[in-house]
Amino acid sequence: MIGLSLTRPPTQLLCAVLVLSLLPLFLQGCATHTVSAKKSRAAAPKKHPARKPGGYYRVRKGDSLYSIAWRAGLDYHTLARWNGLKSPYTIYPGQKIRLSPPKIHNKPAPVKRDAGQKPHPQEKAGKPAGTKPVVKPASRPPLAAQTHKKPPKNVTAGSLHWRWPARGRILSRFASNDAAKGGIRIGGRRGQKIVAAESGQVVYVGSGLIGYGQLIIIKHNNKYLSAYGHNSKLRVKEGDRVSRGQHISDMGVTHQGTPLLYFEIRRYGKPVDPLKYLPH
Repeated sequence: MIGLSLTRPPTQLLCAVLVLSLLPLFLQGCATHTVSAKKSRAAAPKKHPARKPGGYYRVRKGDSLYSIAWRAGLDYHTLARWNGLKSPYTIYPGQKIRLSPPKIHNKPAPVKRDAGQKPHPQEKAGKPAGTKPVVKPASRPPLAAQTHKKPPKNVTAGSLHWRWPARGRILSRFASNDAAKGGIRIGGRRGQKIVAAESGQVVYVGSGLIGYGQLIIIKHNNKYLSAYGHNSKLRVKEGDRVSRGQHISDMGVTHQGTPLLYFEIRRYGKPVDPLKYLPH
């Protein structure tokens, strides 16, 4: 506590009284400013770096080319071609997968000359020296055998005969303008049998794709894939050949506890309405 002497001049006493009265307000103002600054910094939203279109994907354990293509909404043939991969499309954890077409730069090969040799006048005009005009032979009509080539058996139109993968009420339908509705949701009970909608090969089994739960992807031919999401028990593994109507899994539940099967069909990597393929 500060003591005041009555023997001091009145001016000094008045200044001391003013300083003591204003000191609490000054300290309170400093404290308030400090707290508000901390609050403003805490409330500022974190900035996330903008994602570039295309780019690359780093392969993780459990991934397959089919699951990466499925996640990116691409045809696995296209993805394999962009990355120089051939069947059976073996990839490894840590590998970078290109998600956009590579840029191709076609530059003419330089003409090799001897030391001191000057370019020919025709080379300056873009034509190599001594080049003779090429006479193209008259075009011939294609042979009948070439115009009516038979497609492979596994891509013949109408070769697939879809069946319902589960019995139940349709909870949601396909919507082409909604990425979250790329398939249909079939309600049922937990543990209910899920079957393959058509014969094919299992190309992915796992839970690496967010929003699908335990997922199974089956390749039916070079055009079509089908997916079965939210399974509780998986009865097949990658590489298995399955037949139409084979028991492949048991129905599970969503994160909200709803028992259902999420079923999707893709044609050349793009979702299509399953109800146009399933029997009525």
